[in-house]
Amino acid sequence: MAKQLNKQLGRSSVHIEDAFWNRFTELVRETVIPYQWEALNDRIADAEPSYAIRNFRVAAGLEEHPYGGMVFQDSDVAKWLEAVGYSLANHPDSELEHTADGVIDLIALAQHENGYLNTYFTIKDPGKQWTNLYEAHELYCAGHMMEAAVAYYNATGKRKLLDVMSKFADHIDSVFGPEEGKLRGYDGHQEIELALVKLHQATGEQRYLNLAQFFIDERGEEPNFLVEEGHQRDGYSLWAGGKRPVPTVAQLAYNQAHKPVREQEAAVGHSVRAVYMYTAMADLARLTGDQELRAACERLWNNMTRKQMYITGGIGSTHHGEAFSFDYDLPNDTVYAETCASIGLIFFAQRMLMLEAKSDYADVLERALYNNVVGSMSQDGKHYFYVNPLEVWPKASEKNPGRHHVKAERQKWFGCSCCPPNVARLLSSLNDYIYTASGAANTIYTHLFIGSEARFDLAAGSVTVKQQSQMPWKGYASFEFTEVPGGSFTFALRIPSWSKGQAVLKVNGQITEYTADNGYGLATRNWQQGDIAEWEPQLETQLTASHPEIRANAGKVAIERGPLVYCLEEADNGAPLAAISIAASGVLNSYFDDQLLGGAVVVEAEGRLDEQDSWREETPYRPYAKQQASKPVQLKAVPYYLWGNRQKGEMTVWIRAVK
Repeated sequence: MAKQLNKQLGRSSVHIEDAFWNRFTELVRETVIPYQWEALNDRIADAEPSYAIRNFRVAAGLEEHPYGGMVFQDSDVAKWLEAVGYSLANHPDSELEHTADGVIDLIALAQHENGYLNTYFTIKDPGKQWTNLYEAHELYCAGHMMEAAVAYYNATGKRKLLDVMSKFADHIDSVFGPEEGKLRGYDGHQEIELALVKLHQATGEQRYLNLAQFFIDERGEEPNFLVEEGHQRDGYSLWAGGKRPVPTVAQLAYNQAHKPVREQEAAVGHSVRAVYMYTAMADLARLTGDQELRAACERLWNNMTRKQMYITGGIGSTHHGEAFSFDYDLPNDTVYAETCASIGLIFFAQRMLMLEAKSDYADVLERALYNNVVGSMSQDGKHYFYVNPLEVWPKASEKNPGRHHVKAERQKWFGCSCCPPNVARLLSSLNDYIYTASGAANTIYTHLFIGSEARFDLAAGSVTVKQQSQMPWKGYASFEFTEVPGGSFTFALRIPSWSKGQAVLKVNGQITEYTADNGYGLATRNWQQGDIAEWEPQLETQLTASHPEIRANAGKVAIERGPLVYCLEEADNGAPLAAISIAASGVLNSYFDDQLLGGAVVVEAEGRLDEQDSWREETPYRPYAKQQASKPVQLKAVPYYLWGNRQKGEMTVWIRAVK
């Protein structure tokens, strides 16, 4: 059963061996997972305590302590376990598996007889289960634990956590639904919906898929459940510890519960909640054939990625509610762009690719992955960004209350530490994002160019292909077919947006024609064992401008090279970076610097530095001179994902442009 599930999800059929990505996946396996285990056990010096494991020990009756941490602290343990599951699937480790088994035993001990599982309501608020779905994250925590259960069962074949969470799902199904006597409600923070889809796929239990559908369908319907629930609590808020005004329907845009999901037209509210919900919507659209739900997914995708996404793949522009604000409102210095939001965006992109192989989805997936997500973690695997800015002035982060959320240095851990284990689980499962295959259509789609060996089962038969990639530094990847069926099949390669539609296909050294469709180059033929396909998308360094409505970037450009966004750091260019401009018509020189944090391509460009010596400290303004004095300088830009790994200092992605 475990092997069958692996085959269905493709997790065990793709194994990564890649010069660029191996260091990240190995970092997660060798450093991040052990480090986060220490953090969950409150053993990291000078870091905010987690309390997460301690809470489970208390809920299991093994210790006595007050509840510690956020109301959703259980989810940190769940995401860590999920990352462990993915890691074990790729790299068996008996010691790590033993540790995880101990955590699972603890979780099972903390479960109530009726299947309920949540340490906050077991320790701190017993008897108040399901009375504050608006704030309490009960179903959110349940969803993350369900995802962990599927990942762990998938990797090890061990059913204990899967059985625990199936029992919990059965309890949830007895509480929620359209039937008389059940709660016609849903969680304030979406997550359970996509998790139930995974649990359904792992167990074959149709009720779990139906329950996911119910939560999606019920959201935003009238009478609005979250408003009615607020009245039943008389406005009591666990965050305030007292009464607050009951939210209006309009205010529930924060929870994407202001109108039914099929009627929503723009990405609004808390960004992580939104993309987790959109992911589930795409899952359900695919599994049920719901065309109205699919249309809503496409509409929301287009608004979010074309009008509310940063060049780095970050989403959620304001720290007020960790939320979307409005179209083209993308400030660089007060940005939020939470790491979890970009990870959720990647989930959504992957599910949209399952609906339709369309390069737009993979382009965004790649952008968020190579920039916002890997940039959120330090190169030592022990420090993290929760917020991912595009411009940093350390003094402002320290002394301006409006920018305290923007950190100039990655942190060891957080009181609300959802992002670090989210990064671990994504990178541990990266092999799931490289390909999709349509068995019936005999087509393999390559979305990411990451060195790997993959096996697919098509209607024509089995295919095994070994990819070797030189990206992101060079526009080149090769694919050797080591197992092929007797008949023909289609091999489809993404034509990246950064290649400007220019990509060359060679088969066994000969330039070969392909059909371009939906941003993929399709080659259909009777592939032979030993055939080698080479894919060469054009990869050049370029300057990028933004839409005029994005006011923060007016008169500025960014440097991009392939999937990577670049930035200027004070370490290379001095300060203030705001005094620097780049020659828009100048030459962009790229070269590989093997001394830069394990090696990376850097970009040098011609620039100007505003003259500063004639300014007196006590003169903030003076008459403008037509020819403002400046001097030529050589600018050095580094990949955004590497910023902040050398020294604390200023950073900027967008640079003033001069002719």
